[in-house]
Amino acid sequence: MASTITSQLSSQAVQANSEQPNTLFNRGKSFYQLGQWQEAIKVWEQAIKIYQQQNNSLDLAITLSNLSLAHQKLGQWQEADRTITQSLQISRSLEVNTASQRAIAQALDTQGNLDIGLGKIEEAITVWQEAAILHSKLGDLDQQIRNVLNQAQALKTQGFYRRSLQTLESVQSLLPKISDDNLIAIALYNYGDMLTTVGDLKLAHQPLDKSLEILNHLSNRDRTNNEQKSIALLRLGNLARLEGKTETAAEFYKKSGQATGRSLTNIQAQLNLFSLLIESENFSEALEMRSQIAAELSKLENSREEIFARINYGESLLRLTKFTRQNITDALLAEAAKILAISAQQAKFINDNRTLSHALGALGNAYEQSKQIESAQNLTQQALAIAQSINATDIAYRWQWQLGRLLNAKGDTKNAILAYTEAVNGLRQLRSDLVFVNPNVQFSFRETVEPVYRQLVSLLLQGESGDKQKNLVKAQEAIESLQIAELVNFFRSDCLNAAQVDIGQVDKTAAVIYPIILEDRLEVILSLPNQPLRHYASKVTSAEMDDMVIDLRLNLRDPLSEDYLSSAQRIYDWLIRPAASAIAQSQIKTIIFVSDGSLRNIPMSVLHDGKQFLIENYDIALTPSLQLIDPKPIAKQKVSALIGGLTEARQGFSALPNVKGELQEINKQVPLSSIFINANFTKQNLAKTLISLPFPIIHLATHGNFSSEAENTYLLTYDGKLTIENLYQLLRSNDRSNREPVELLILSACQTAVGDKRAALGLAGMAVRAGARSTIASLWSVDDEATSKFMIALYQSLSSANVTRAASLRTAQQALLKDPKHNHPYFWAPFVLLGNWL
Repeated sequence: MASTITSQLSSQAVQANSEQPNTLFNRGKSFYQLGQWQEAIKVWEQAIKIYQQQNNSLDLAITLSNLSLAHQKLGQWQEADRTITQSLQISRSLEVNTASQRAIAQALDTQGNLDIGLGKIEEAITVWQEAAILHSKLGDLDQQIRNVLNQAQALKTQGFYRRSLQTLESVQSLLPKISDDNLIAIALYNYGDMLTTVGDLKLAHQPLDKSLEILNHLSNRDRTNNEQKSIALLRLGNLARLEGKTETAAEFYKKSGQATGRSLTNIQAQLNLFSLLIESENFSEALEMRSQIAAELSKLENSREEIFARINYGESLLRLTKFTRQNITDALLAEAAKILAISAQQAKFINDNRTLSHALGALGNAYEQSKQIESAQNLTQQALAIAQSINATDIAYRWQWQLGRLLNAKGDTKNAILAYTEAVNGLRQLRSDLVFVNPNVQFSFRETVEPVYRQLVSLLLQGESGDKQKNLVKAQEAIESLQIAELVNFFRSDCLNAAQVDIGQVDKTAAVIYPIILEDRLEVILSLPNQPLRHYASKVTSAEMDDMVIDLRLNLRDPLSEDYLSSAQRIYDWLIRPAASAIAQSQIKTIIFVSDGSLRNIPMSVLHDGKQFLIENYDIALTPSLQLIDPKPIAKQKVSALIGGLTEARQGFSALPNVKGELQEINKQVPLSSIFINANFTKQNLAKTLISLPFPIIHLATHGNFSSEAENTYLLTYDGKLTIENLYQLLRSNDRSNREPVELLILSACQTAVGDKRAALGLAGMAVRAGARSTIASLWSVDDEATSKFMIALYQSLSSANVTRAASLRTAQQALLKDPKHNHPYFWAPFVLLGNWL
């Protein structure tokens, strides 16, 4: 928050028998900038007495405004309120001129700062908007920019991230017009911080790096500058942390703490390092930091930011308890409960309901962990009621989830399901901001979002209460919502258009299987045409399932071994065998898997019943969510395709010598095509061609990588990497002559990232963001000769009348399966179809 000492606007005559009030004012200003706020208060109070004796109302109003800022720093809210009220009354009573209007504007800025400290966010924005009008009229650009920065921070505090970002973007074009380097640096690091918050990590680097560069050039003797430098380093640490650069983040946090003396920023840097150590499982070092942080926190005052620092610490202690021995756990729980109770009292004292809800809910979590269920429930319900009263959905969903856990612990399954359902409904409302549901204490998606859905599904499928069929429908909806939420988190943007799809109306020969990996078991929901939902479960833990998937993946990569069979049969037993008869009796042709977790990383075609692979009996398709499918049959007309690929070694990737033959054969099969190989296979050539001609099929034979991180998911072109966003821009360009979606995107020679349990999320993300109705891609890079044969068979089938995309994929896979040279799943299994199977 930018709280700026205001300068005097007039000079005073020298007092014969006392120190000049101007000198006292300036000395107070120096004390303030050094963080010696009590000393600043003393000399400003002396200056105020002299100004009152002189009837110097203008300088009196200005000094009172500054005095309010010092009281705010010390948490002396009543004094801060009294002095700023006096300042505004006096400045508004003055004759209207430039000096008095400037005094009013600066007092309003101070009033807004006070409101923020007290958690009165909307009041602060209103006051700052009034001040902004005056700053603009006065042509005071520096103050205008500070005011806008304050408004942006207030919007962020309310959870209005996009509005905050837009506000900060509006300032950037004004920065070249001002000469205050310190203010420029502040504007830049605020902008970079907001870009980090909304997930634009690459864009965030430039303003944050530039801010630190400016601050490094300013004098290190200026404590105000050191404070700003500390903040910039803290922001860079947060950026590095989100990028997964743990060591870099830790270094930035340490430098931030060293850049200035005792300050809130210093403590925030220590708190972020503390939570980072816990997150990276460096528990011994985290435990060593406790006493140092606790001592610093005890010196803090009662502003909103300082209370949140205590809550941050308390919640980090609660996370640490999960990894410590019982005697240490008990001590940590007691310490967390104490500091969270203090935080709640302080939030109540300053009448900040949002902060109070955070504190009470976190305290409820401390009681939950210590098994004091009744007390935990009471605190959680208080926190929830407060959050709902201020429409804080981002907080409320956490306490609804917590309430669900507590009710479940009491055996009240019915009401637990209701609480969980409300939490999931809240998450749906927050979908655009899922990455940032708790900006003050950021935990990962897998800790604060995913478990809500999974725990709800677990309760619904226990079958102990309510209508079983209704519960199955609710569980199906919840897992669909989770899959969409996970993609939103992957993109760090809500760029998905979801719509309900009734499979029974679209394809009466398709079954849908939802495997759901829960902590203690695997649940499967089966949807058959015109039949009630079914479900069955296996006693296999999520850890066991992950190990099984890893074994299967590794064994499939060895074309000389059949060790994959035992894993392929076990997973078949869990997913298919309990319903094999029902599926067969329903005359199913296609099985659609809405795969979950690590199961996305394996091809379902390889599942084995002991006699045959699943692909030998059924067409198979995958989808991250049925709500993301556009289920329309491919138009049977003269097929045209844009074909591109690399045969040469490029950018550290090996050559793909058979790609040339593959693409030439496809070109023969699809006469209406444009082909780009090697030096012609560039982003620019692809863009130009897509603008001028419509292509229902795009085929790219090149190295590609699918990862659980969007920035590590890409396709290789001759001149660089084609990211998900690059592909989106190419296929969704407003200049394209045909804006219809691509019917089929085919990606060969790609692979999922080794060692990444959620790597296939990148494949789903690529497919969804490309906007193609269907995508065929490989989970691992396959022998060139086998790939070429597969693709030729695929295109022959696609050209046939009344053949679905899923059937064409199966035909191509079976062509290899029947070829003695390529009948091992290594050659044919990695090819998967995502999206529309018709």
